Amino acid sequence: MRIFHRSPERDQQSVSRDAEYSFFSVDEGAQFRAHVREAFAERGLEVTVHSGTVSDNTGRQFGLRNLAAICHQEPRGRKRWPHLIRGHVGRLLRVVDGPSPLEFLEPDQLLALLRPWVVARDFIEPNADRYVHARVVAPGLCEVLALDLRESVMTLPDTSLAPLGDIVELRARALDNLRELPMESHTILHGPQQMHFDVVTGDSFFTSSRVLATNELARDLTGRPLGPDGALVAMPNRHQLALRPIDSERDTTLMPTLYGMTVFAAANYEDAVGPVSPDVYWWRDGTLTRLVRQEGVEPEFKDDIEFEMLQMRLADNDADQR
Repeated sequence: MRIFHRSPERDQQSVSRDAEYSFFSVDEGAQFRAHVREAFAERGLEVTVHSGTVSDNTGRQFGLRNLAAICHQEPRGRKRWPHLIRGHVGRLLRVVDGPSPLEFLEPDQLLALLRPWVVARDFIEPNADRYVHARVVAPGLCEVLALDLRESVMTLPDTSLAPLGDIVELRARALDNLRELPMESHTILHGPQQMHFDVVTGDSFFTSSRVLATNELARDLTGRPLGPDGALVAMPNRHQLALRPIDSERDTTLMPTLYGMTVFAAANYEDAVGPVSPDVYWWRDGTLTRLVRQEGVEPEFKDDIEFEMLQMRLADNDADQR
C-alpha cells in the first residue's frame, strides 16, 4: 500500500490514456478487459465487457473499478494480471452465486459480523430508498451497516436489518464490533516544517471506517485520548486512515500537517482500491467538518470560522510560551 509514492507506470503518461481509467494507457485498458473476459469464460460465464463494467445474459452487472486499480498497483506489472483477475473473478462469483449469509447464519452470528461502513455518498444514492438507515457522517460521506465477510462486504438494506432488531441498537452493536477489530499496520509520516501524522493501513474493508471511533483509535496509537480540539483525519480509501491529534495547548505544525495530509489523501485516492474521499476533515466529538475539498485541479481550503479561531489561539499560546 502506498503512502506518498505512486505505483510505477506501466506505459508512459505521454501514451494515449484509457477513457475510463486514466491510470491505464489505451493498450493496457484493452489488455485488462481481454483478461477479464477470459477469466469469466474460464468459469463458464460469457460476459459483455463495457468500459467500466461487465454484464451477463441475465442482466447482472459487475463493476471493474477496484479490479483495475489492483492491476495498476501490481508492482510486477502485466504478467501478474491474469492471476490477479482470475482470483478476483473467482471470489466475486463465489459470493454472488453462493447462498446469502442471511439464509444460513443465525442472528447472533450475523450480529457478530455487523460493522458500520463509511462510503462515498454516491455509493448509496442510486439505491437510497433501500438504505433509509444510512446516515450522512460528513459532506460526501455516509455510513451504512454491513456484514464483514472477510473477502467481501455485504451492505444490508433496511429489509434485512429489520429482523435483527432496532436500528439504534444495531448501530451501537456494529460500532462496538468495529472498535474490537485488531490494530493493523501503523506508520508515522514526517515531512517539512516538522509535519507529522499517523497512518493506519490494513487489508480490512473497514480500516477507514475506524474514523467513527477516532477517539479510541487515537488512544490506541498514542496512549492518550484526544484533547478537546480533536484531530485532523483523512480516509482516501477503505484500507487507509490518516490521523493527527491536535495539541490544544501548543501546536505549531498544524497547518504544515494539514497541507501534508492533503497531498497524502489526493495521492492515495486517485487510483485506489475502494476509494472513499480525497478530502481532509476535522474530527471533534464525533462530528466531521470538511476542511479541504479536492474536486478540481487544485485543493480548495474551506473557510471555517472555528478552525480559524483554533489557529489563532494556538498561535497566541505559542507566542506566550516563547
